[in-house]
Amino acid sequence: MKLTKKRYLLGFTVVVVLLAAVRAAFPGVAGYSGASSSSEAGSSSEASISSEARDTSYASPGRIARGDKPHRIYSVPSFKACFPDTQAVQLQAAMKWGVKRVQNREDAEKRKSELVYVGSNPYYHVDKLYSSIPYLVPRAAVLLQDVGQAFFDSLYVKGIPLHRPIVTSVLRSQADVAKLRRHNGNATENSCHLYGTTFDICYNRYETVEDPDGPARRAVRNDSLKYVLCEVLRDMREQGRCYIKYEVKQGCFHMTVR
Repeated sequence: MKLTKKRYLLGFTVVVVLLAAVRAAFPGVAGYSGASSSSEAGSSSEASISSEARDTSYASPGRIARGDKPHRIYSVPSFKACFPDTQAVQLQAAMKWGVKRVQNREDAEKRKSELVYVGSNPYYHVDKLYSSIPYLVPRAAVLLQDVGQAFFDSLYVKGIPLHRPIVTSVLRSQADVAKLRRHNGNATENSCHLYGTTFDICYNRYETVEDPDGPARRAVRNDSLKYVLCEVLRDMREQGRCYIKYEVKQGCFHMTVR
């Protein structure tokens, strides 16, 4: 029988229809099910990672070990509720663990057997101090160091570029307090800072850790860094290591060692 163009097209159509029917009835024959599942799983995974990256300001995967997933940022339910420790509460701890009130800077220089210097280091930055001097009792200095290191660790596992928290106030002499009270009505005469047990860490500024000769680091919102810092401070407080007050007007966490 002669194969005409019309018969060829008719035969081709019949074969296509039969193959389509077989594939519809038995999808596994063409490997359709597996391919579809793999594609859908990949799309779902990418969507999930993309969503989490938006929610938590993740850095590139190279920031953490290959194959590991960055931890989420959870922050705390309420800043005021999680960090409610008043001046009266903190003052009791300050008087228990602190030194005798420092009269002035000359007096502080003579008390170095009781106090340790707390200048900027790899884990935190000490701001330019106008109303305090960079000394703490050893117990408080260890707490500050641990806060900075825990903040670094938390940023790392969350895949966020490293930043240092900024310390804005440490030990105050009585002369510092008297001067501060002239223009700050909230400053108390019997400040916890007088005992070398207390320091302030601001929550709206951070210092980026980067190579001065290298490329600029990816910008991270201060809110994201604040949420991570809150997690660290909440853990320290729950471990019974410190009292913390969330200061709204001063923009800092006011902390006293326990």
